[in-house]
Amino acid sequence: MEAKAHALELRSLTRRYGSFVAVDGVSLSVPRGAFLTLLGPSGSGKTTILMTIAGFVAPTEGMVLLDGSDITPLPPERRDFGMVFQGYALFPHMTVAENVAFPLRVRGLSRADRDAKTRAALDLVQLDRFAERKPSQLSGGQQQRVALARALVFDPALLLLDEPLSALDKKLRAELQEELKALHRRVGRTFVNVTHDQDEALSLSDQVAILNHGKLIQLGAPATLYEQPRTRFVADFLGKSNFIRGLVRESRPSGLLLQAGATTLVQQAPGGPRPAPGTTALLSLRPEKIALLAAGETAENSVSGSILSWAYLGSGFLLVVRTADLGEIRVALPAWRAPIAPAEGLAVRLGWSADAAVPVEDDLVADAA
Repeated sequence: MEAKAHALELRSLTRRYGSFVAVDGVSLSVPRGAFLTLLGPSGSGKTTILMTIAGFVAPTEGMVLLDGSDITPLPPERRDFGMVFQGYALFPHMTVAENVAFPLRVRGLSRADRDAKTRAALDLVQLDRFAERKPSQLSGGQQQRVALARALVFDPALLLLDEPLSALDKKLRAELQEELKALHRRVGRTFVNVTHDQDEALSLSDQVAILNHGKLIQLGAPATLYEQPRTRFVADFLGKSNFIRGLVRESRPSGLLLQAGATTLVQQAPGGPRPAPGTTALLSLRPEKIALLAAGETAENSVSGSILSWAYLGSGFLLVVRTADLGEIRVALPAWRAPIAPAEGLAVRLGWSADAAVPVEDDLVADAA
């Protein structure tokens, strides 16, 4: 099932419904063969963007380009894109093979070509032995694989995925994520996925576009977005984070000195513009980058507090530590090597390095306005 991968570009894509702006000037490029995920909360515009790419929604402004050619005026059937929906959308009266062959029959392929391509597609998703079963005889995960085979069988220019794993339970969803990633590697096509699941976006994607209120907030590789979020929204939406606000006392070549109550913090110099002394800076600090300090142990940053609450998550503990100057701080500890037995009210000291936190823009203030 070899096929040429295609590059996708959105230019100033906008979609209005009366006075409501569902998509607000989104521009992005998806390289050939990449796996892009559109990630955001409900109402962020991600599904509208996917439907616009598919041709089911016409943009109010802007363009959709495939390999540099404007396809905005083309109807869905002329775009030749494969699509996988959240609810599978399989024909219940057809067998698995008939479901997969349906796009080929619509395109007028001969019976021999249909059979060969259907067998190859079912083999690709490891369902060849289920060819004569009806969808009702399959598990949810197997039905989703049938939907994938049907979307790929006609060698589409792009594969569009509309929350394809959201109907599955947690364990099966994790398994299908691995299979979908392996499938992307095997077929080499360009995939565009929509989800509100942060773990799915991180594990599957080459690029993630984070959206909010119809705007593209940040686009990048999963690791870049997680480790270097530009805004509070991105840091907060993509995983858990602590937010520490401090007054900039000094700006040195090596970094910043911040004051939060009686606590002095050392922060590695940001890559972009530096906040001036006397201004306020907001830091994002991931829970897993904080350590519990033993008696006499030091760190570039440290603060004392007491455990307000804790939870055991199997692989680790999540502590909520109350501090006088920094408020409540969440700390993630590996369970197998946790230095303490967590207990409410237990006094602890937290420590982290100067490069553990990242300065972020406080966009949630504007978001709430």
